[in-house]
Amino acid sequence: MIKLQYGNTNTYYVDGLLVDTDMPDTLPAFYKELKRNGLTIEEIRYVLATHYHPDHMGLISQLMSIGIPLILVDKQKDSVHFSDTIFARQPELNYQPIDENEALLIRCEESRQFFKTIGISGEIVPTESHSSDGIALITDDGNCFVGDLEPEAYIEAYGEGAALQKDWNRIRAYYPVNAYFGHINDQRI
Repeated sequence: MIKLQYGNTNTYYVDGLLVDTDMPDTLPAFYKELKRNGLTIEEIRYVLATHYHPDHMGLISQLMSIGIPLILVDKQKDSVHFSDTIFARQPELNYQPIDENEALLIRCEESRQFFKTIGISGEIVPTESHSSDGIALITDDGNCFVGDLEPEAYIEAYGEGAALQKDWNRIRAYYPVNAYFGHINDQRI
């Protein structure tokens, strides 16, 4: 696992899979960060968004245009264009909407089987307390990539105990060791 930091959102490279991206105007910085970490664009076989807020999916359409397939979870399909109107107000970003018909559509329940075919042991679970399209990737080596899911310690402070608690209970069932967040430091759990 390699953490890539080239904007405001943490991006993770996991055995050929890119988890989250940053805003659309960050492509040059993304390429520099790949190089700084000894990676090439050709090593990225797939891209996955933990949710479809602008700062987690901004580069996806550009990556798709150069041949990197998007893994789209079925529960995210209705949210894939959530950010289109936001980006439309910023024409300088040259954002092109994602063509979800070109994505590889999978269900959470099928994710373990799919990831096995690309050499990743793990699966996707829904995490809906931050966003209805939220997901987490949990790998069998103890890592979980949770995007903007609030840390477990915030359950009471945020007053959304039921939803956030439910998400963390689901994640905890996999006995993770490390949580990798979109905007805060990684945490041992």
